[in-house]
Amino acid sequence: MATISFGGLGNGIDFGPVIEQLLKVARLPIDRLNEKKASLHSKSADYATLSTKLVMLQSAAEKLRRAISFDQSTASVSDGTVMAVVASSSAIQGTYQIQVTRLAQSHQVVSKAAKAVATTTTDIVSGSSATFTFQVGSGPNQTITLGATATLEDLRDQINDLGAGVVASIINAGSDASPAYRLVLTSTSTGASNAITIVTDQTDLDLTNSSGTGGTDTLQAAQDAEVVVGSSSTVTLTRSSNIITDALPGVTLTLKDTGTVQVSVSRDVNAVKSNIVALASAYNEVVKFINERTTYSLATKKGGNFFNEPTVRTVLSQIQGALSATVSGATVYTTVGEIGFKTERDGTITVDEAKLSSALNENYTAVKTLFINQSGVMGLAQLMVDAIDRLDDIEFGAVTLRKQGLTQSINDLTNQIARREDALMLYEERLKRQYAALDGLLRQLSGQASFLRVRDDAERRAF
Repeated sequence: MATISFGGLGNGIDFGPVIEQLLKVARLPIDRLNEKKASLHSKSADYATLSTKLVMLQSAAEKLRRAISFDQSTASVSDGTVMAVVASSSAIQGTYQIQVTRLAQSHQVVSKAAKAVATTTTDIVSGSSATFTFQVGSGPNQTITLGATATLEDLRDQINDLGAGVVASIINAGSDASPAYRLVLTSTSTGASNAITIVTDQTDLDLTNSSGTGGTDTLQAAQDAEVVVGSSSTVTLTRSSNIITDALPGVTLTLKDTGTVQVSVSRDVNAVKSNIVALASAYNEVVKFINERTTYSLATKKGGNFFNEPTVRTVLSQIQGALSATVSGATVYTTVGEIGFKTERDGTITVDEAKLSSALNENYTAVKTLFINQSGVMGLAQLMVDAIDRLDDIEFGAVTLRKQGLTQSINDLTNQIARREDALMLYEERLKRQYAALDGLLRQLSGQASFLRVRDDAERRAF
């Protein structure tokens, strides 16, 4: 608030501080509204964070809701220098022998040494123009046209600009003192079906060997990968790529070298265990967040943002009910308490990981049955997903409605504050006018008093 001053008052009193104090008192209701608005903003932010944590909990539950979430496999290989292996959920458990007899290769050719040029900027077109055409496998012909002054660099760049499955490069097959630059063409795809064929070459490089001294040398043959699956009874597979997805069901092989290895595929118990522990952790994040905001301070006599909030009690009730439910379709394990979950005094969950590991190793299917949906019976994961859906429902969810209510209250307070600020401005103007009038009146009275004193003094002197 700007300082208000009435200078040169007739009675020596400055009414500016008086007006300021009156305005300060009048602003108290506005200050209380602003405090309330700030409190609602803080509460609204906490509800937004709570929604995010609920979504994270729901995401953790989603990873345990379907059978595919439990049908996870892991694969290992006896020699990682020969191949790398990755198993998917459809992999079949077992041990397999695989022999890599040949790796897939990209076709790579180089122009003949007899046609090498001394510089990369040497003119390689004898006539007014030249065409160069190549083909990859059974693909379409790829043609470029070179001008009369085209160089080896121009040919390389135009081939690469086509993006047609061939990368061109230039190598110096000579020495620094006596360079001999040659064109190298490399197929971007491996396999025998991706060999490079030079269809037409009207440049001086003569890759089609029309002169008898041109043509190409093969740096690397186009070659398919070959693997032999099995030991006594075997199956030989040839593939154009070193990444093979159909040698073993659900297992991807990435070939690195030739050799014989053992590939072992087993159930990935650790991945499932991690997902179950992650569910408990996400649940605890929600509970802890609520607990931290439902405290009450005796010193300040104020509660946290969630103190005495029915909505958060609903949240806790819904997620606790889902996690502690008894699954009627299950047989061996019907509650999470039987696989190592324990509820603490503050509502959080601790997981006995040794007990959980034992349950997964001894009766994997029973743990799976506890979480996933089966024959019309909802598993715990689905119960949790549905509970959070109800809380965050866009129309009727308890958390959604509370957030909407807070937003409306904040908007209402904003409007109230704006109206009171306008009224306060009018009040300030009215006070200024009133005290200005009082200031004038005091000046007038002061003048009259001075006149009367002077006259009284004159009359006394006359007598």
